[in-house]
Amino acid sequence: MQQPKTVQQQNAPQSLLADFRVVDFTTGIAGPYCTKMLVDAGADVVKIESDPAGDSLRRRNRDRGQTDSALFQYLAAGKRSIRGTVRDEHVRAFVAGADLVVESGELTIDDIELIRSTTPGVDILSITPFGRTGPWAGLPATDFTLQALAGSLAIRGPEGREPLQAGGRLGEWIAGSYAAATALGLCVGTRRRGRGGEWADLSMLESMCIAMALYHPVTATLSGAPGRRTARTVEIPSVERCLDGYIGFCTITAQMFQDFLIMIDRAELLADDSIVDVRRRQERYADFQSMIESWTSTMPADAIDEIAGAMRIPVSPIGTPETVTENAHFAERGVFVENPAGFVQPRRPYLVDSVVPGAVGRAPLVGEHDGAEPWTPRVQPDRPLGDADAAPLAGIRILDLTAFWAGPAATQVLAGMGAEVIKVESVQRPDGMRFTSTRSPGEAAWWEAGGVYQGANAGKLGVTLDLSRPEGVDVLLEMVRHADVVIENFSPRVLDNFGLTWDRLRETNPAVVFVRMPAFGLSGPWRDRTGFAQTMEQATGLSWMTGYRDGSPMVLKGPCDPVAGLHAVVATLSALEYARAEGRGCFVEVPMVESALNVAAEMVIEYSANGKSLSRDGNRGPDSAPQGVYRCAGGADDWLALAAHDDAQWTAITAVLDLPDSVLDADFDTADGRRRHHDRLDELLTEFCAGRDVDELAAALTARGVPAARVVDPSRILENPQARHRGFAEKVDHPVFGPLEIPGLPAVFAARKEPAFTTAAPMLGQHNDEVLTALAGLDAAHLEDLRDCNVIGDRPLHL
Repeated sequence: MQQPKTVQQQNAPQSLLADFRVVDFTTGIAGPYCTKMLVDAGADVVKIESDPAGDSLRRRNRDRGQTDSALFQYLAAGKRSIRGTVRDEHVRAFVAGADLVVESGELTIDDIELIRSTTPGVDILSITPFGRTGPWAGLPATDFTLQALAGSLAIRGPEGREPLQAGGRLGEWIAGSYAAATALGLCVGTRRRGRGGEWADLSMLESMCIAMALYHPVTATLSGAPGRRTARTVEIPSVERCLDGYIGFCTITAQMFQDFLIMIDRAELLADDSIVDVRRRQERYADFQSMIESWTSTMPADAIDEIAGAMRIPVSPIGTPETVTENAHFAERGVFVENPAGFVQPRRPYLVDSVVPGAVGRAPLVGEHDGAEPWTPRVQPDRPLGDADAAPLAGIRILDLTAFWAGPAATQVLAGMGAEVIKVESVQRPDGMRFTSTRSPGEAAWWEAGGVYQGANAGKLGVTLDLSRPEGVDVLLEMVRHADVVIENFSPRVLDNFGLTWDRLRETNPAVVFVRMPAFGLSGPWRDRTGFAQTMEQATGLSWMTGYRDGSPMVLKGPCDPVAGLHAVVATLSALEYARAEGRGCFVEVPMVESALNVAAEMVIEYSANGKSLSRDGNRGPDSAPQGVYRCAGGADDWLALAAHDDAQWTAITAVLDLPDSVLDADFDTADGRRRHHDRLDELLTEFCAGRDVDELAAALTARGVPAARVVDPSRILENPQARHRGFAEKVDHPVFGPLEIPGLPAVFAARKEPAFTTAAPMLGQHNDEVLTALAGLDAAHLEDLRDCNVIGDRPLHL
């Protein structure tokens, strides 16, 4: 099989995390992806394998002739391997010299307390489905059942069909991304405080609730209907058939949609409110799709891509296992690189000071480093286990020029870990998420009532500055003098037009870290294109992996935004450490699409290594059979999600459902047989679930060790007892809307007693006087002058 062209990488890697030592007990995807991201930043990661045969991921879908699976070799690249357990002396010696221990349920609570008491300076990060404590701790779960509980299934697919998962086990990759961001927060906090010893307990479910449910609980509350049912919709235009496959569109703004109608030669629809109004468009879905495809089906994807791109309509050919590595933009940027095992993979999704990452390291053999000398033990501080600490990033100041969801998702994580984040907008161009409002224009402060805006911007200060005016730029530069980080996600040309270049920022503050989050990067054919989460899903193959077995690819409804944000957090905190070590600031580029490529990597890796072309498979998965959703008694929305990973779980399902021997075919006795006859299994489970209560079934199945869950409406994801136990739902008080409940961070910190967020998202320009006086030195008269000429303000112009 011909390999796609890759760019030669430099041999001397750029290490951002000097002497950062990690002991990794994790298995699965989430934990290993977390520690992979730490390796990418320069950490020395030692993988502990308790099974003499090694991590089970080594054998997952392993192709004939492979020592280890391609997915394992992607996730373990550059790590070391030692066999043993935390109770072994050799492993304990590595723990004594580590900065961070990462585990995903392999350690008991007693093991964790032993580490905390004997090596009190070591930080610990746990990554488990529900967290290590609470009523659901220890319940069986998979990515699929966690998606059901997180509201992800209930927002996807049309009414009248079963709810649908996001493909590619995306929830596990999201949890790993949150874990890496948390790990870097611990690293920065420990080095700045001079002591570690924190235990961060991360819930995969809570990670997925934040990233995969579009803040529906907040939206429902702002709509005056908390806990309301969320109608399922399918975006249109989105993934459409064309002459040679599929093409993807995303029309977030009214202008983009109007341009789209003109492009497809249907300008007469500009006056048709049943098409223009996004809320009414669903009623004419089939009719409108027919109009779209009467145009798209006449041309190949490349031709449509060129036309739409020229009109600045977000567009992308749908990435597939065969085509994504041949994308001209990715090829020019050198995004895909060689793994030493002989396949291609996406490179680290960010650049620091424009330095291309070094060559990918080799994954270790089982126990390859059993004889390695442990690190020199760290000097351990005298720290009582119950001692409280400030938030990890306390004392770090960030100027946040981002908008929509990807950038704000990044800065909110930083704010939640203690950084002071100052959100910078303008009355000419407020954050676009303000206008996805639950209130009608004309109502008081209606632009403040967007659910995603409120959910993704809590804990920040807010100012307005018109950066198209020299007066606004001058004020911002004064603020830059007092900042540690400046972060933005405009299209590349915008900041250049403002004159806010890297040279100008570092001249103003030589120590500042400048983070840019362009959709596609600062170079390449797509440099100046507009792109949103849906575009990233379409381009990278995530859409290809999501959809019904008999249908077209589908967008995932936004999780690529927080995915990009989390990778930006990892890049930002790694760069802060690098800047501290180098004694100077640095420039960071985190293209949104490259973050998405990293979490979609399995599709590329399997095709490159084994010639396997993965594709969407409805609600089925590679590791479980049966896996699906089945309607139960009680109502149209009472769906049960279940997944049987092995024969014992299948036997438990047959017992709980009381399946008679007459329907239990011998074909169902093995996992391979159940996969081959999944259609028959679906029919059987549909019949025997139909008369049962969904909550009773879920409780009975989980009690028998079977991953099972109700498919939860996204507006109700904060209501479960596990979220209440962990304090995941945090209450803030909004000046206009009163008390709001928002998702907090997905990690509980043992040494931090206060909530992650104590203030609501800032109103437009809410902190102008406070912040601009303190950081830019403006007096009352200067502030009034700026207000008079609309350089600052607290109400959007041109409404």
